[in-house]
Amino acid sequence: MVIKIILVEDQKLMRIGLRSLFDEYPEMEIIAEAENGKDAVEKSRLLKPDIVLMDIGLPDISGIEATKRILEQNSFDTKVIMLTSHISDSEINDSLTAGANGYVLKDINTEFLMMIIKTIKQGAMWIDPKVVPFIKDRNSGVIPARQMTRAGFRQTHANLTQREYEVLKLVVDGQTNNEIAKTLTISEHTAKAHVCNIIQKLVVDDRTQAAVKALKEGLV
Repeated sequence: MVIKIILVEDQKLMRIGLRSLFDEYPEMEIIAEAENGKDAVEKSRLLKPDIVLMDIGLPDISGIEATKRILEQNSFDTKVIMLTSHISDSEINDSLTAGANGYVLKDINTEFLMMIIKTIKQGAMWIDPKVVPFIKDRNSGVIPARQMTRAGFRQTHANLTQREYEVLKLVVDGQTNNEIAKTLTISEHTAKAHVCNIIQKLVVDDRTQAAVKALKEGLV
């Protein structure tokens, strides 16, 4: 089934460039473009897309406000992905609070972007690893949370070892395997092994999803 996409971007050249990327992916179709937030809200209401690729800096209402309005009227399961160059903590947190299902920086690899669109269409959430440290200290209310206690998280994921909890916290802090190894005075190979174990035990696809799940369920 073709994934229907609305592209929201105020810069014409950027819209042209993004649209050209999708020409090589027949399983996805840009069904409309919008150059401002109000137009994005209206076209989303009329066309009921699967995905809205949303810029933040728009000339009328912001992409964050447009996201909120789209999802408030959302009786058709549209998902919004912020596709932006903005990386301030307020914009990241406000986007997630508004209900965005993804926060992607514009320097992303094309094939990776297509993969993210597919996984978010299926109900996943994706946050660029460069962004994770910005949401760590303001988790409350940002990611819809079960607000489990740490004891509750540990009981739910009792198969994580104490060392894996330590590594997970560093993953949430945005550290690479090399940085984790230096912080814990272990080899990079051992750090990588711990991260792989964490990903498997938390039943997620990558380290970013592990960090998001840890934040969502109140471990850090």
